[in-house]
Amino acid sequence: MTSPVDAPAPSGLAARLSAIDERIAAAAQSAGRDPEEITRIVVTKFHPASLVQELHGLGVRDVGENRQQELSAKEGELEALDLRWHFIGQGQTNKAAAIRRSADVVHSVDRDRFADALHKAADDDDLLDVLVQINLTDDQGRGGVVPADAVALAEHVLDLPSLRLRGVMAVAPLDEEPASAFARLRDVADAIRGVEPSASWISAGMTGDFVEAIAAGATHLRIGSAITGPRPDRG
Repeated sequence: MTSPVDAPAPSGLAARLSAIDERIAAAAQSAGRDPEEITRIVVTKFHPASLVQELHGLGVRDVGENRQQELSAKEGELEALDLRWHFIGQGQTNKAAAIRRSADVVHSVDRDRFADALHKAADDDDLLDVLVQINLTDDQGRGGVVPADAVALAEHVLDLPSLRLRGVMAVAPLDEEPASAFARLRDVADAIRGVEPSASWISAGMTGDFVEAIAAGATHLRIGSAITGPRPDRG
């Protein structure tokens, strides 16, 4: 018998979205959690704004982008829609102002300088929700702060009044079982909640590992092509 994980992907955007949501609900229930406490972010990297508009028509409200240029272009084109834009890519300090103008949440604060640049880009009294990105690998070239330095970065963010620390984000390493990686992330999340109890978000889990992420307490999942379909050929 074919398991839901191994079943062929359904055709059609609405069918793929529904199938993923059913799997998320099943994983949450298996972990003894309420599916309603989990936010599914649809990552639309390289897809046109028209696809985001179609997703909105299907009830999607949380959308993720990896690149500032795409984030800014799509948010500008679709600003009339009630969407929550999540920036999940590596942030550059020279693009912080553009990111802040378009994003509602920045998942990838991994160093003091980027946090400072986001704060300096504030031009009103609105708060920007941010997460501290954690590097769960031994490769210091990967995005994210090492776990040992995460609390110090969180404390730095807390000193910037235009930023609101929401929690942590990470990508599971390719050479480690997701369950063990996400357990380590949960430990870091717990440490950060020790300095900011309201920082309860854990952004973790993509198509191949969101079941393990949910079991470890993930509150936000980042799902791309399993919902959107293959990325368009960019030539």
